[in-house]
Amino acid sequence: MTGGDAHADPLAHLCALSDDWAETFRLLGDPTRLRLLTLLHYAGPGTLSMSELAERAGVRTATASAALRLLTTAGIVTAHRDGRMMRYALTDERVHRLLHHLGGTHAH
Repeated sequence: MTGGDAHADPLAHLCALSDDWAETFRLLGDPTRLRLLTLLHYAGPGTLSMSELAERAGVRTATASAALRLLTTAGIVTAHRDGRMMRYALTDERVHRLLHHLGGTHAH
C-alpha cells in the first residue's frame, strides 16, 4: 500500500455517500420541510403532533402531512401513535448535527 492508497478508502467512502447526502440536502432544500425539522429539533423527540407542527410552521395540515411523509419515508423523522394523534421525532443523527451547525438549539 502506497501513501496515496491510504487516502483512497476515505475518499471512496465519501463518494459512496454522495447520493445519500444529495437526497438529504434535496429534502432539506424545501423551506417547509426545513422549518418542520427545525421545530422538531427544538422541541425534542416525540413531543409535537401534526397539527402542532402545522400551526407552528404556519402551513396547512395537509402541507405538513405531505412534508412529514417524505421525511418519514427518508428515515429522517419517525412517527408514533399517542392515542388518536401521531407524534413526530427527528431521528436522523446526521440531520440533527447539521441543524446544530446551522444554529439550531433545544428547548430543554
